[in-house]
Amino acid sequence: MSTAEKTPAPARAGVRERRRITDEHGRRVRGWELVLRYVLLLAVLALTVGPFLWQLSTSLKGPTEDIFTSPPRFLPSRPTLHNYERVSETIPVWDYVLNSLKVALANVVTNCVGAALAGYALARLRYRGRRAATLVFILAMLVPAEGIIIAQFTTMRELGLNNTLLAVVLPGSVGALNVLLMRNAFLNVPYEIEEAAYVDGANVWQRFWRVALPSVRGTLAVVAIFAFMFSWDDFLWPLIVLSDPSKYTLTIGLNYLHGTFANDERLVAAGTIIAVAPLIILFACLQRYFFRGVGEGAVKG
Repeated sequence: MSTAEKTPAPARAGVRERRRITDEHGRRVRGWELVLRYVLLLAVLALTVGPFLWQLSTSLKGPTEDIFTSPPRFLPSRPTLHNYERVSETIPVWDYVLNSLKVALANVVTNCVGAALAGYALARLRYRGRRAATLVFILAMLVPAEGIIIAQFTTMRELGLNNTLLAVVLPGSVGALNVLLMRNAFLNVPYEIEEAAYVDGANVWQRFWRVALPSVRGTLAVVAIFAFMFSWDDFLWPLIVLSDPSKYTLTIGLNYLHGTFANDERLVAAGTIIAVAPLIILFACLQRYFFRGVGEGAVKG
């Protein structure tokens, strides 16, 4: 007797049911719907990742290889890193990278610490004016950065911080969006867990550090990524507050000397890859926490 004959009919029906592809609502997905979804995903992937891969390919092409061939050739015939060497020889790109790293890492630390403390205070502590404070952070998100940039510049000048990297860091040290993200994350942490810690004698700082903060590591990773990306990609504010070329960040350095690159797209592509690489590395390191989203709240035992 075969295995299929030995298996009862209800069990075989259950196996067939498990093999069916269903969506997040448990509805069965037809074959053409599945194909359409994959086609749309591939189209989105081509639109988002395609330009980066093309820039990477262009940065690896040698000076004798035509990058305007028709039809275009995606893969370089003889890959080379000479373009990256030429970028570092043309401008002090690694000094700019170091300046950008200093600013970005400082913003990550200040945003993670400041947003976590402010978000916990808005979500957990009981005091008069808590709702008004939350409303202030919401309204701060509605104010365009260009509307307050003159006031920021005047403030930095009065403090004697113009033309310093500290002046680049301070305006974005704690973002309103990051505070609200942390607030929502702390709201999703069950109150019973903190009440148990309170019964055991834990004070506010102990409940924050040992109970609440470990529960929102995913949102903290989101805040870190957002803070790094914002400071790394920022161009307007560093351009206004910095005047010493030795203190330029990478975005200013590449755009300030763009005329040098105007006749050679290979160097532009190499500079672009240098600017994007740290963002990819950061996301690769934190993606496990990033995809937990901002709606987390469970505590692992």
